[in-house]
Amino acid sequence: MKKLEGKVAVITGGSSGIGLATAKRFVEEGAHVVITGRREKELKEAAAFIKSNITTVAGDVSRLEDLDRLYAIVKEKHGHIDVLFANAGAGTIAPLAAATEAHFDQTFDVNVKGLFFTVQKALPLFKDGGSIILNSSVSNVLGLPGFSTYAASKAAVRNFSRAWTLELKDRKIRVNTMSPGAIETPALETTTGLTPEQAEQAVAQFASRIPMGRRGKPEEIAAAVGRRIAGPGARK
Repeated sequence: MKKLEGKVAVITGGSSGIGLATAKRFVEEGAHVVITGRREKELKEAAAFIKSNITTVAGDVSRLEDLDRLYAIVKEKHGHIDVLFANAGAGTIAPLAAATEAHFDQTFDVNVKGLFFTVQKALPLFKDGGSIILNSSVSNVLGLPGFSTYAASKAAVRNFSRAWTLELKDRKIRVNTMSPGAIETPALETTTGLTPEQAEQAVAQFASRIPMGRRGKPEEIAAAVGRRIAGPGARK
């Protein structure tokens, strides 16, 4: 019997990168997976890539009405949730002296507010003994010039897991945090605001600081997420 046979998993930011790799792995392990993302075209491509046991729901996690619609569909189609991977996130470069209110609000709306309500609104559907995995970043403990807003938002995510582990222990719902480093996803080129040349330089810089000499792969993070489903409480 597969590890996730018959389980229902919800993954935000599931149309590309880490979210897509995790959705594929969960389906291979027997789960029925619901993924959400902002772009309908990418969601359709993700569903075609995974092929079976996949439901897509277009929406923005920073919009609470979109989260309500997501969980209404999950309830109608599956009735409950066993696993939630709150993976959706965003980050753009903005040095302290140049950062705007719009930049700050966008980052915290997605990474903090969006993640908070992604979890809160899932709870009524959660089976006791389920698993919640939050996607933070290694930046939650590192100083990254130009990414201070992003890093602060990811530190908030790490702290959420510590508090929620205690809040949800009576329901035996486990809460874990992933803190990936540099990963080969489209985000570096599409959402950070870097030019292609700057992105290439950033990749080289990341690789020079990693003992393996390369960025991680989404599939490697997906494998780690899978291990957390049956693992102990929040990671520090």
